[in-house]
Amino acid sequence: MIKLTGAEIELYEAGHGKPLLYLHGPEGFATGDAFVPLLAARRHLLAPWHPGFGRSELPDWLDTPDDIAYLYLELLDRLGLQTVDIVGASLGGWIAAEMATKEPQRVSKLVLVAPVGVKTGPVEMLDIPDIFAMPQSNVNQLLFHNPEKFRFDPSQHSDEELTSFVRSRETLALLVWEPWMHNPKLKHRLARATMPTLFLRGQSDGLVSADYLERYAALLQQARIETIAEAGHALPVEQPEAFAEHVLRFLDAEEERAA
Repeated sequence: MIKLTGAEIELYEAGHGKPLLYLHGPEGFATGDAFVPLLAARRHLLAPWHPGFGRSELPDWLDTPDDIAYLYLELLDRLGLQTVDIVGASLGGWIAAEMATKEPQRVSKLVLVAPVGVKTGPVEMLDIPDIFAMPQSNVNQLLFHNPEKFRFDPSQHSDEELTSFVRSRETLALLVWEPWMHNPKLKHRLARATMPTLFLRGQSDGLVSADYLERYAALLQQARIETIAEAGHALPVEQPEAFAEHVLRFLDAEEERAA
């Protein structure tokens, strides 16, 4: 646990080498996920649980991903990290994008995995489907290429795990409800994110469409998109080996950073 701006934040550390900050999606972070040791084998992996997730506190003043971005910039200060690579998935991608616009000189490379956070489509339509307005079985169809394999069975989880799941859902609603899944200001700030950026998307992602990702990527100066087959929105969990391969190949490549 580490205290940041008055909030106790749970932080996972593993591995050695260049630091890599991993920011999880709305499903939370699980140290047992297969992609975790794959990243830690090559990098010093730092993975905080967002406020309101895991054992991390949720202070009264915090209610947007933009707020969390400032919290994690303080984390970098506390750890003495001048520069870092950041990988953010879904909600974590939104937070990572916010961080990259605030102190772009501190982000060596950025990987946004099926990120949300900007409004790119028509005003009268949602870019991201409303997951709170449908049964969980329908949500799973959007999250996974093979939803049956990842079906959530409450009977297979402890009371503590179920409590954590419900708390995460409540926190997610607080962070993304209004305006839905975006910060209206973020897309106007993304030109500041001059670092090489990789957008990753699962081919079967039912939440983040290919069109949405293309419009998102066009807002950054050095962005490219790669797609992973047989994966949905939760591609780090569904295709951990392919996910880690794409991420590490991009991070390890020698590229010139834009001035």
